[in-house]
Formats: sequence, C-alpha cells, structure tokens
Amino acid sequence: MTSLLAAFRPHYAELRTRLVHAVIAVFLCSALAYIFKDILATWCMQPLQFAYPQAGKLVYTSLPEALLSYIKLSLIAGLMLSFPYLLYQVWMFVTPALLDKEKRLVRQVLLWGTLLFISGASFAFFVVLPRLLQYFMSYAGPNLIPMLKLGAYLTFIARMVLAFALAFEIPFLMVMSVRTGLTSRDHFRDKRLYFYAVITVLAFLLAAGDLTATVLLTVPLVGLYETGILACRLLGRQNTA
Repeated sequence: MTSLLAAFRPHYAELRTRLVHAVIAVFLCSALAYIFKDILATWCMQPLQFAYPQAGKLVYTSLPEALLSYIKLSLIAGLMLSFPYLLYQVWMFVTPALLDKEKRLVRQVLLWGTLLFISGASFAFFVVLPRLLQYFMSYAGPNLIPMLKLGAYLTFIARMVLAFALAFEIPFLMVMSVRTGLTSRDHFRDKRLYFYAVITVLAFLLAAGDLTATVLLTVPLVGLYETGILACRLLGRQNTA
C-alpha cells in the first residue's frame, strides 16, 4: 500500500495543480459574469418572450432569492466561459500517459470540444428552449395566470443550456475513448440499448417528469449518440483496448 501511494504521489500533485487552476478559472469567469448579471438575466428572458410574448416580469418571493439566483446564474455562466480552459486542464493531465503523437492532438481536442460545446448551448437556447417554453406556457389561460419566479426560471434556463452544451460533447468523448484505447470501436454500438435507457432517464429528470418535454430532450440526445457511433466507425481504431 505504501509503495502504491508513493507511486501515485506525482500524479496526485499534478491532479491537485490542475484542479487549483480549474477552480481559479471558474471563479474568475463567474466573477466576470456576475458583473454583467443584469445583461445575462435579460438575455435569458428572450426564449420566454418568444414563446409567450404576453408574459410579465419575473418575481421573487424571498429577500435573498434574487441574490442567490444571480450567483447561481453567474456560476453556471462561469463554468461555460471557462470550459475551453477546463478541457485543456483535463487533457494536459491525461497526456502524460499518451504517446507524443497523441499529445499533438491537444489543439484539435480544444477546437472540436469548444465548437461542440458552443453548438450545444446555441441549439438549446435558440431551438429547444423556445419550443419547450411554448409548450409549458400553453397551459396559461384566463383562469390560469403564470407568475414565474426569478430563481426557478433562471435555474431552468441555465441548466438546460449547460446540459445540452455538455451533451454535444457525447460524440467527441466517444471518439476520444476509442482513439485512446479505453473502449473498442464497436463498444457503443453493441451497448446501444443500455445507453438509450440512460439517456431517457436523464432526459426525464431534466424535464422534471413531463413526458412531452422528455421526448423533446431524448430525440436530439439519441441523435448525438448515433452520431458518435458513426464517428467512432470513421475515426476510431480498429483494434480493441
């Protein structure tokens, strides 16, 4: 046990360094996002205004709710802003175990990982959220007036955008797991049904149990998974781990 700990100690020091850099990056980006919190909140209102133009202003029902809501929004925005740097820290921690040729992939990793992240966030904000909110607001009527709370709404928007941004990394992570030898090229194809079940459960939780919203979330996630399978066939290695 002692020899094992001694062997892991250099890796532990490296992991600690990478984690410290990541935390500092998230903190600085979150602080920057908090400075522009009003602009972020206004921007988050756009999908609601598109889905339900007659919606009034958001409300908050407790004294610290507005402050806590802006802090949570800033933290999520900070995570998204610092994502390229976080991805870089993860990759640099992994690269010592890879070949020199694979280390040179870092620029491609950062480029494609960041592009997919931005694509996922944009898809959620401009495509999914307006339609999802339109469905939720369809229950409003003369006898049912929506009064959306600031904290709940901002959390919902930020969570959905972040979830889709991370979900768009699915093909990228699948390809990288094959290229680094962690899985075989046909692993994700053979385990398709198991991953479908996981995707459906995650979509159900994100949609807060609403079946229609679950379907709206599941379909693009399954499409991303199938894209990842195709990418693994085209870009992955023939041999297994």
